[in-house]
Amino acid sequence: MIALVTLGEMMVTVSTIEPGPFTPGRTARLSVAGAEATVAIGVGRLGHRTAWMGRVGADPAGDMARDVLRAEGVDVSRTRTEPALPTGLMLRQRRTADRTLASYYRKGLAGSRLAPEDVDEELVAAARVLHVTGITPALGPGPRKAVLRAVSMARSAGVTVSFDVNYRSLLWSREEAAAVLRPVIGAADIVFAGLDEAALFTEAATPDEAALALSALGPRQTVIKLGGEGALALVDGKVVVQPAVPVTAVDPVGAGDAFVAGYLAAHLDGASPADRLHTAAVCGAFSVSVPGDWEGLPRRSELALLAGDDVLR
Repeated sequence: MIALVTLGEMMVTVSTIEPGPFTPGRTARLSVAGAEATVAIGVGRLGHRTAWMGRVGADPAGDMARDVLRAEGVDVSRTRTEPALPTGLMLRQRRTADRTLASYYRKGLAGSRLAPEDVDEELVAAARVLHVTGITPALGPGPRKAVLRAVSMARSAGVTVSFDVNYRSLLWSREEAAAVLRPVIGAADIVFAGLDEAALFTEAATPDEAALALSALGPRQTVIKLGGEGALALVDGKVVVQPAVPVTAVDPVGAGDAFVAGYLAAHLDGASPADRLHTAAVCGAFSVSVPGDWEGLPRRSELALLAGDDVLR
């Protein structure tokens, strides 16, 4: 049985290894990335079966995206290939030692052609959790309709709906995002947002106020991600606070998705709200301590590693 199903976009990534601008001869690392795919990989590494739906190009980048997900045990049997369109691209440079710049090439490409008919109703209805993000609806009318269709299917089947706001200012305005995503929040059971993302829907100034305001829109579980300050969750009217797990940060990209993966995996385990939030924080810490979006995601046997000595013998 698939525990978690998700849908979205995957891109090939080219990331410089050392700080500095893109210049000829600079060493770079090749990988793939996608917010929803990262969550699927993370939940899978923590012991649950997952599936990802989307469209990739009929090119080496699309092949690599599928291969990575298959290798991580993610079901990609419903993924479709766009024969005439390439897979998207992300260029990522460490412009300085502590500043990362990302450039996206995705408009009109394979991932943006996701459509409602790509959503497998049987797969969604059989899952325990459907996870969607605010990135996919921003890619265009087709992806937007696909997300709304998936959420509607999940609601009808009694499947838990998880939604990460994941606002991207380069894709759409705050006003447009708020108008489109507000109904998704209302249909979700679990909502994740940063404090700035919560401001799309509420004028609340503190994490507590933001969680309360978002919960008033419908979700039973609202999680406010606070980066280096940890996180706060409001679950069935009770507040839980989790400090960040201290690690040396190497790459912040993908940390929010790793956090979501940890929380959802613990939710699937039947863990308490406090334990869900703790697992989420640990997964986020693992992610930022390793280069790449998904490469540093922990396996279940590693979750206690950050609580021990620097060297395990």
